[in-house]
Amino acid sequence: MLIQYRPQGRNASEISRDVETAVREGRALPGVLLPPVRALAAALGLSPVTVASAYRELREKGIARGNGRAGTKITGAPPIGPRPPLVAPPGARNLLAGSPDPALLPELPSVRSQHRLYGDPPVSPRLGRLAAERFAADGIAADHLAVVGGALDGVERVFGAWLRPGDRVAVEDPGYPPVLDLLSALDLSAVPMALDEGGVTPAALRGALARGCRAVLFTPRAQAPTGAARDEQRTASLAEVLAAAPDILVIEDDHAGPVSGAAAHSVAGVAERWAAIRSVSKSIGPDLRLAVMAGDEVTVSRVEGRQALGTGWVSGLLQEIVAELWADRTTDRLFARAAAAYAQRRGYLIDALAAHGVPAVGRSGLAVWVPVADEPAVTGALLERGWAVAPGERFRIASPPAIRIGTGTLTRAEAVRLAADIAASLSRRPRRSD
Repeated sequence: MLIQYRPQGRNASEISRDVETAVREGRALPGVLLPPVRALAAALGLSPVTVASAYRELREKGIARGNGRAGTKITGAPPIGPRPPLVAPPGARNLLAGSPDPALLPELPSVRSQHRLYGDPPVSPRLGRLAAERFAADGIAADHLAVVGGALDGVERVFGAWLRPGDRVAVEDPGYPPVLDLLSALDLSAVPMALDEGGVTPAALRGALARGCRAVLFTPRAQAPTGAARDEQRTASLAEVLAAAPDILVIEDDHAGPVSGAAAHSVAGVAERWAAIRSVSKSIGPDLRLAVMAGDEVTVSRVEGRQALGTGWVSGLLQEIVAELWADRTTDRLFARAAAAYAQRRGYLIDALAAHGVPAVGRSGLAVWVPVADEPAVTGALLERGWAVAPGERFRIASPPAIRIGTGTLTRAEAVRLAADIAASLSRRPRRSD
């Protein structure tokens, strides 16, 4: 049975702050059950209304989640305490992240941009025109566009436009850890969808919709962490399933875009409410923090309306940098070169592993996914040999264990050595507990 954490405080704000501090310091762990409202009120000499107000504040912050009669629990990844990043020890080859190779990113141009003033359009006309052309080339309607601060910012804003705490969202399993953390912070429930090298399967999507999901989030290519990528047939099959659920909100996170190494196949527009988000982080550079979003009129309007109440807009200077690169014909050749290099590097590792009889997947993107039986044992053994790779548990909900290996800067010689070390790690017998 989970040990309860008993908050302290003389009013609702103090109780909420006490729990927040305990979570941040690791004294109240995810899943811990908070005392019932009336029990805590009696213990602190306060009214149940005061404690209920504190718990409501915790839920609004994403720190706790109400579970009906099961009580109120600390969430798995509240925004004040996201899971700490994996850090490679000194001397280890860092293959933890699916980051781009700086040598394959285009040089950022110097641009002249007029001062943007309050009331100016949030989307640079030049960037809007170029983004619309790129969306249209892939069959995505671009009548309504927004510019957001990266793919995850766009996903969060679309969630906020349509969903409410407690709603269910269908997500890929394994999937991108920050998405799972974001769902927890927003008090949304993740419903896992199984996938193969072609992405989410129609059966998995159908099953998630049957569980009452109000939204579905896809990665059409360079899926994190498996590298899955849709083809035309899979896209048509998913579109057929979605057509039978017209009220569903459909979001596509195309985070790697032109350097993913796979063609674009989208289900955007199949549902009435939709958004297709394309980040420039993998192709131009993570520090730009910019993504373009196409969507239906209401969704884009709600995103821009909420954006106007906060940041207002994404820097016009950043928008002009992206527009300058997209307008340059040599940029697409640079993207193609990067996509080919990343495909080659994935291939180095997949082929080297195959030579040892070790299966792995990485159809697109900047990483390879290797199924293993014991994640801690394999990652530990590899670290002893100088390799820092990510355990799959960070990415999984209910899918089988694996490790994720970033291949963005991997060389052929490294791939050969790493594959041999993975094979050796897999052949290790578990230590006896006696």
